[in-house]
Amino acid sequence: MSAAAQVARVVEPGFQLAVNGDGSAAVKVFLFLTALSFASAALTCLTSFTRIVIVLSFLRQALGTPQMPPNPVIIGLSLALTGFVMAPTASRIQAEALGPYLEDRVSSGDALQRAWTPLGEFMSRQTRNEDLALFFDLGGQGRPSRADGVPPTVAIPAFMVSELTTAFRMGLFLFVPLVLVDLLVSTILLSLGMMMVPPTLVSLPLKVGIFLLADGWHLVVASLARSF
Repeated sequence: MSAAAQVARVVEPGFQLAVNGDGSAAVKVFLFLTALSFASAALTCLTSFTRIVIVLSFLRQALGTPQMPPNPVIIGLSLALTGFVMAPTASRIQAEALGPYLEDRVSSGDALQRAWTPLGEFMSRQTRNEDLALFFDLGGQGRPSRADGVPPTVAIPAFMVSELTTAFRMGLFLFVPLVLVDLLVSTILLSLGMMMVPPTLVSLPLKVGIFLLADGWHLVVASLARSF
């Protein structure tokens, strides 16, 4: 058998697989790996993760324990709460976009459009009208009459600004009562003439004790989940 015939025998089965449609599996794997490379950006820009991790970081600073809980615990809890909050949206994306695409019932473009619909609805519920108006203004675009008409180029930055605003507002509500404890302890120590005693030495266990007595973790997590 000639060398050309041997090459044809090797190439022909792969060519037939591609013609019969099995080559689309390689495209799906490529798209999946591409999506994974943008997973961290999508997690930050399109989900509840940003608000949750900022509020928990504020709480840690307000308690006066910048290293406790450690960063891996804060990130892990934020991811767990993000999964809980985003579960209904993820289920809709799976049922309406990802599932049909993997079954070859819709094209990749249609799947992206279907996936954006539930995601856009979630984002629009969390986005302030002022932030949407800002980015429509900056882009010189007219605001659509329907919420689902907001393009991703406007919806995503407006959502992120709204999330930052909400997260800082919630962080402030956590910070103020705990700062008052610091001020109270400092005033008492000064009035007693104990100027050499660091206020944090007394205020830290007081703040942790008050936080635990109020079942603080339960309240913070409940407030975060209900804020969505």
